Amino acid sequence: MRIVFLGLSITSSWGNGHATNYRALVRELSARGHDVLFCERDMPWYEDQRDLPEPPWGRTSLYGSLEELAERHAEDIAGADLVVVGSYVPDGVAVAEWALDAASGATAFYDIDTPVTLGKLRRGDHEYLTPELIGRYDLYLSFTGGPTLEVLEGEYGARHAVAFYCLVDPEAYRPPAAPAPVRWDLGYLGTYSDDRQPALERLLLEPARRLPEASFAVAGPRYPESIGWPANVERIDHLAPADHPSFYASQRFTLNVTRKEMRAAGWSPSVRLFEAAACGVPVISDRWPGLGSIFTIGEEILVADSVDEAIAFLTEVEEEERREIGARARRRVLAEHTAEHRCDQLEHEVAGVAAR
Repeated sequence: MRIVFLGLSITSSWGNGHATNYRALVRELSARGHDVLFCERDMPWYEDQRDLPEPPWGRTSLYGSLEELAERHAEDIAGADLVVVGSYVPDGVAVAEWALDAASGATAFYDIDTPVTLGKLRRGDHEYLTPELIGRYDLYLSFTGGPTLEVLEGEYGARHAVAFYCLVDPEAYRPPAAPAPVRWDLGYLGTYSDDRQPALERLLLEPARRLPEASFAVAGPRYPESIGWPANVERIDHLAPADHPSFYASQRFTLNVTRKEMRAAGWSPSVRLFEAAACGVPVISDRWPGLGSIFTIGEEILVADSVDEAIAFLTEVEEEERREIGARARRRVLAEHTAEHRCDQLEHEVAGVAAR
């Protein structure tokens, strides 16, 4: 197929989880012989933070405006078998309206932020999507599964909404060939957000205060200077994706915390969750509906509802069991959540559009 992605970013992972998903998808689709073009708005906050300025798979095009996009790629859109518009694309509504008018093949909205998107729509915030646009796409590829899919179809008129979870590239995310020395008992990788901070406080910062002999790490940008970091918490401002596996491998456990809207919707596994599991690192997570359908709780993932439970995992889980939890989670991810699985699904869904 000829496929065009209009996404937030593939060249920069700074402050977003979109880039690693797009990279794995484009790599796998290109390996299958598809002709893939990724169009990315050239934004100043990514310009100096590009950790993959020239992706080696498919074609990448940076554009400065909708007018430039239309001038350079109208023929690509018109000739594509599939056009995919992503969430959080700058001027996303205008980009979508142009792409939907120009496309002659299948069209899809790829929402890597579904609960946030629905929250914005309910508030009348149409930053990158409007209710009217939803029904114009052939497919709604949703980061979130479960009851949210019924909301998208029943309330917003999506023609066909499917759970299209985040994914991991098993070539990039794997345990190290030789065991890495453990630097931290618990680490966390994620951009700061107000609604994740209470869980980070409860499940990492407070345990750090109560376990002064243990070591912790928080990696990610945009954390305010007002946060009082305990002395045994190491701060890392930004990690490029190439450094994620070694970061995970240096932890006994890694933490997954979920944004408020995604926790409420459930069935919203983050890309970091799959990445950590693919590296064989046992994950301690907050609790949300649907988590048990993605990992078996207690066997493939640990769930902490309180400071005491988080501390108990850190201090009471034996080393052999800790390793087994990580190994079981890795097997689950490799069986269900790789780029290969998502590309199988995408090809199947596009074939379904043609059939309908």
